[in-house]
Amino acid sequence: MNTTIDRDAVTFENAEVIIGLEVHVQLRTGSKLFCPCSTTFGSEPNTQTCPVCTGMPGTLPVLNEQALKLSIKAGLAIGCEIARYTKWDRKNYFYPDLPKGYQISQFDQPICGEGGIECTIPKSDLPPQTIRIERAHLEEDAGKSIHDESGKGGQSKIDLNRTGTPLLEIVTRPDIRSAEQARAFLNELKLILQYVDVSDCNMQEGSLRCDANVNLHIDVDGEKIATPIVEIKNLNSFRAAERAIEFESKRQFKKWKSSGEAIGDAPKQTRGWDDGAQKTVVQREKEESADYRYFPDPDLIAFVVSDELLDEVRQTVGSLPPQLRELLTTEYGLGSYDAGLIVSQGREVVDYFLAVANKAGSDKLALGKKAANWISQEVMRYLNENQTTIGNYPVTADQLAELLARIESGDIDQSRAKEVLAKMETENCDVDTAFQALGIVKVDAGELDSLCQQLIADNPKTVQEVKDGKMKAVGSLIGQARKINSNVNPGELRNKLLEIIAAS
Repeated sequence: MNTTIDRDAVTFENAEVIIGLEVHVQLRTGSKLFCPCSTTFGSEPNTQTCPVCTGMPGTLPVLNEQALKLSIKAGLAIGCEIARYTKWDRKNYFYPDLPKGYQISQFDQPICGEGGIECTIPKSDLPPQTIRIERAHLEEDAGKSIHDESGKGGQSKIDLNRTGTPLLEIVTRPDIRSAEQARAFLNELKLILQYVDVSDCNMQEGSLRCDANVNLHIDVDGEKIATPIVEIKNLNSFRAAERAIEFESKRQFKKWKSSGEAIGDAPKQTRGWDDGAQKTVVQREKEESADYRYFPDPDLIAFVVSDELLDEVRQTVGSLPPQLRELLTTEYGLGSYDAGLIVSQGREVVDYFLAVANKAGSDKLALGKKAANWISQEVMRYLNENQTTIGNYPVTADQLAELLARIESGDIDQSRAKEVLAKMETENCDVDTAFQALGIVKVDAGELDSLCQQLIADNPKTVQEVKDGKMKAVGSLIGQARKINSNVNPGELRNKLLEIIAAS
């Protein structure tokens, strides 16, 4: 490539952003990967350690079988090939929070091979895209360095409670092309892992951590110029990941335009994300695999995954988000947005929806949308305001289904039904009890007819407006009726009024 090209003529639209992610997921085990120490979050520093996880001489690791099963389960959920033979390796590097001087990991024979996750960018016209998974391997976590950030020169401290905690590192292919798509992938991955209950994915507690590898392929007169790959660390939220990728891609482009030199074989670099400054900052040159001097761990034997173990784990996976979205759209008549909204709330909310929709009536297509609306609006409002889960919601699926059936049969209108639901939530009572407490009774045909006749007689001007085609005028008659009898159904009342006016 000629280094005298006119870089000023090249715009950011000529650059393709290439992104690969490395996601570290803490597995939901009670003890660490190779010792019985607790993995409970929030304990006093250095109170969950033992000679094994702190690397004391003469100690030997023992594999936590539950961690292996959870890694297989996660692999099945994200479509990975499960290795029948997997082994352990030592990844050698020297950090203060790595007491052994090496990390037990997996190098050339990971537990999970190639897989993939289909994801869609929200509010985008782009079709779903499958992001390929290169591998997912099991490894132990390091400890945590705690630095004095006051600027007063205080000492740094080390907490080894996390040392040895089981992690599954999920590595994607460089298939992601935008910061938005990276965030969409992370959201879908997190949802899948929570559905199969392999991790709580709590980023605030470090249960899910993400690094992003970013570079650009710049099109200059039909020839591609690749910028050096930068690994971004310290991404403590999906929003931070999105912003960091956006910043880094633009930073690389500006650097290329202003450098006046060819990229060549510049070294890879590790940068950290400064969320306060909203920028990436240099940490070090990025290591290659040779720098870690991997070699098989002599203290751990290889593990053979049997057919029996694979079948046992496969039976625990259950329905996954993509399957449930399809179920809700095809069998319950939900649109893709509503189906995605229900599924995104978690498996318990999906189970609650299915219980309501299946009991509210026999016509799933007709009642599915109504059930979804009530759950996504009224039920989720209660859960958010009270910071609770669907398991603690005071209205059972059967009770909500009964309320929806009453709306369908015309016993009550939508607005009064919301009053009933609020009463059921606060009083923890059933539908009949809430009706009685609110004085709700069904208005019979005779009462409805008498009320309509009274309204028509008292409002001749409004009646004439309706006859002249001003149908909105009916609203004023309905408003008067609700003041006379709050139990009247607006829909039934409107139909009856129009029927009488048309016949007069």
